[in-house]
Amino acid sequence: MQRACSGICRSAPAPQPQPQRRHMQPASGGTRRRDARCAAAFKFAKYQGLGNDFILVDNRHQAEPVISQQQAIKLCDRNFGIGGDGVIFALPPNNGTDYSMRIFNSDGSEPEMCGNGIRCLARFVADIDGSQPRQYKVDTLAGLIQPALLPDGQVCVDMGEPILKGADVPTTLQPTQGETVVQQRLEVDGREWLMTCISMGNPHAITYSLADGSSIKVDSLELARIGPMFESHPVFPARTNTEFVEVLTRSHVRMVVWERGAGRTLACGTGACAVVVAGVLEGHVDRSCQVDLPGGPLHIEWREANNHIYMTGPGERVFAGSVDL
Repeated sequence: MQRACSGICRSAPAPQPQPQRRHMQPASGGTRRRDARCAAAFKFAKYQGLGNDFILVDNRHQAEPVISQQQAIKLCDRNFGIGGDGVIFALPPNNGTDYSMRIFNSDGSEPEMCGNGIRCLARFVADIDGSQPRQYKVDTLAGLIQPALLPDGQVCVDMGEPILKGADVPTTLQPTQGETVVQQRLEVDGREWLMTCISMGNPHAITYSLADGSSIKVDSLELARIGPMFESHPVFPARTNTEFVEVLTRSHVRMVVWERGAGRTLACGTGACAVVVAGVLEGHVDRSCQVDLPGGPLHIEWREANNHIYMTGPGERVFAGSVDL
């Protein structure tokens, strides 16, 4: 059983340019030159959180990622690259934080945040700095997130407050509880699903059942077929992550996820948080709940005292190396 969180939670020099061949003409507006970001071997470390795997980059020497989104696609390719669900950059501090975080998904898109990814990032920074377990303040596109390394090797993340207003998720589905979209009907693949929409800084659409009362059985879903239909449905103007949930008890659920920009993954930390929030709003689960994902369990707690969500789970180093871009 996962332990709940206490709440305390040089780049190589570029090669010298080669002499220009006489038969080549300079490009219009200036000479042809290669982007310095891809002129040298690229150092990385590979981490995983419940099988959700990432290429980690120590980017704290400059504010912009050292590789492009197109290069991230190449690196994430599991046949022709390193392989991963995304590339995560540890960037210089901002707004009084310890460092900043950005992510490029395996399709090159940039999400606001990633729960499994931020656990891996906290472990990565601690590993390269040789620091003792402590809490970090991380600036993300979803705002301030605070992961804490625990003595037992787990990482507990104060994920902040969920965003419940449907228009801010965003979704155009009509609210059913105040401004929140809870168990709203949505037709996908010829069936009506009951959807609850939550943002954890990134959008999530969660379903526990169909409109006919049928419960979700995660093992019977054709996720690769229906996942893209939810992700790109017109009611989600920024696309969405989609979680399908099967209730075991009030403190234990199973879920599978189709992630925006990454597809089927073994785990999604923000998704697990959104699942518990949705489950509480729908009356299925308690505020402290174990969420089983294909890659393993996470412990999620939505505290009534401060409205913050705490996620506890692993972040583990797999290997490190360098690759030519």
